[in-house]
Amino acid sequence: MKQVPAVSEGNMDPKTGVLLRAGMEAIVNVYDLAALEAALRMKESIDASIHVFTMGPSKAESVLREAFAMGADEGWLICDKAFAGADVLATSYTLMQAIRAVGDFDLILCGKQTTDGDTAQVSGGLARWMDIPHANWVTEVINISHKEINVRYNMENSTVTASMSLPCLVSVEKDFFIPRMPSLKLKISGKKKTVHVLTIEDLEDQDKKHYGLSGSATKVRKIFPPPRTKHQEPVTFDGDKAAEYILSQLSDVNLF
Repeated sequence: MKQVPAVSEGNMDPKTGVLLRAGMEAIVNVYDLAALEAALRMKESIDASIHVFTMGPSKAESVLREAFAMGADEGWLICDKAFAGADVLATSYTLMQAIRAVGDFDLILCGKQTTDGDTAQVSGGLARWMDIPHANWVTEVINISHKEINVRYNMENSTVTASMSLPCLVSVEKDFFIPRMPSLKLKISGKKKTVHVLTIEDLEDQDKKHYGLSGSATKVRKIFPPPRTKHQEPVTFDGDKAAEYILSQLSDVNLF
């Protein structure tokens, strides 16, 4: 699960291309809440322990506290300056190292994407690093046992039903796993739960070149909000005249 900015606009560091998050209100990524909900539903039908991982600064501990309030059992904060500025490649590699450092697992659940990056690639990258089968954009968990999971997911023009042996990875669509409300009882007990912290010294690979900006294959050149048009003029045209008007407006904002 990831902590993301609560706003859609922000500034970036001109040298590194990294979003400047200082002073910005942070919330839990809504797609990740759907993944937690999927895990909780599975736990209701099969014996399980839910471990939540989040990668970020110390304040990202609040992500884990919120997960505890919903029913998660353990929380792991992946926190080290060496991890800062990671792209999809470095992020998925760091998550792989962290999960392996904790121990064995049966199933990894991820949100489809994040609201700040929107790449929807971390889950696939993590599965490749782990060398396990995976299914993305899952809309339904049909059945799960201690040996396999049956899911339904959407492709561009079709819906697929698949069966995968455990261990494997699944990323879920948020509209099909609406998060439950946090429990007051769990929220109170969750404040007393221990948050486990993982630094680079806890990982098998401690080479800083493989993490953060150094381990990233891509860098953001520029990030900016789209221009807002204050003047709005309602117009009505038919056929070719409508097309000509739209083209003229687009030409005025230098899109062509």
